Amino acid sequence: MTSDGDTIPAPLDDPASENEIEPDGGNNPQPHTVRLELTDEPGQLLAALQPIAENGGNLLSIFHERGNLTPRGRIPVEVDLECPPDRFDIIVDALRAEDVNVIQAGAERYAEEVIVMLIGDLVETDLSDTLERIEECGSVSVADVALSAPEGRDDVSSARLRLATRAGRTADAIAAVRDVVADKQLHIIEPLTEEAI
Repeated sequence: MTSDGDTIPAPLDDPASENEIEPDGGNNPQPHTVRLELTDEPGQLLAALQPIAENGGNLLSIFHERGNLTPRGRIPVEVDLECPPDRFDIIVDALRAEDVNVIQAGAERYAEEVIVMLIGDLVETDLSDTLERIEECGSVSVADVALSAPEGRDDVSSARLRLATRAGRTADAIAAVRDVVADKQLHIIEPLTEEAI
């Protein structure tokens, strides 16, 4: 303050102003894990990593499990990345827009499981296609398949499917299975749910 009573503005490099806390707005990069399922074809891994880089993700590590195939014969890939929290959903949406099968994305895990039985001409109606169509609904991942065809491909067979579903989306997953089996003229045995009791 001057002798006239006027105030003097503090210089811009005043140490007192440096101690003020400025919020980061939640934009500090945070680590996230994304688990993918890729077909065993050249260029699939690169195609899956491109949407991550294009949308602000910084790759930390990639675990490509070549010797461990999923029930549908695909390769699981775990990607650790770093990005601001507000970019993570954009990255996951970009992966799905490129038809990359996202099995797990950060906290968005497939938290529930349900087991269903399929009965019919599973081999003749292309079991791999059946599984792919079930997963297309986006709420479900086929975690395990056990096929029983004691009389070979010319007779009725059965398959036990263990489905991993997003929390609260089990009914959507079963509805997707119903649609596929109806189209292929198969039968389904569903578990009892609380809604059915």
